[in-house]
Amino acid sequence: MAGINLFYNFTNPFEKQKEQRKQQRDALIRKNYDEIYAHELAHKTAGGSLAGSIVIEKNADGIPVGGHVNIKMPSLDPDNPQKTIDDANTVIRSAMAPSDPSDQDFRVKTQAEGIKMHAQALKNKGVGQKLDYSA
Repeated sequence: MAGINLFYNFTNPFEKQKEQRKQQRDALIRKNYDEIYAHELAHKTAGGSLAGSIVIEKNADGIPVGGHVNIKMPSLDPDNPQKTIDDANTVIRSAMAPSDPSDQDFRVKTQAEGIKMHAQALKNKGVGQKLDYSA
């Protein structure tokens, strides 16, 4: 007796939707991670030795939503204002390195510019007060 195969491969629509949501979530995670990492890597690369590690922040669902790189803000060194100026310039370059600087990046830049101005004033204060023996 010839048999008839009555088996039907039933695809559960709920399982299919669940799999689609998982794929969309995974794509969102990768996209967000890649964008955030590229932004933070620009900071780290430009910050050199003043920049810390890249930190990616995730929400409760595990989706990357932000990131940061700690940077050592220069302090005014009265004995070496040029080093303070150089470090401030590094911080400014680091803050503005990404193609899409955030509001926080602009705040860091502004803070470093203030430190740089103080160091430049301190450096300029000593100019002209010393005898130039080479003249």
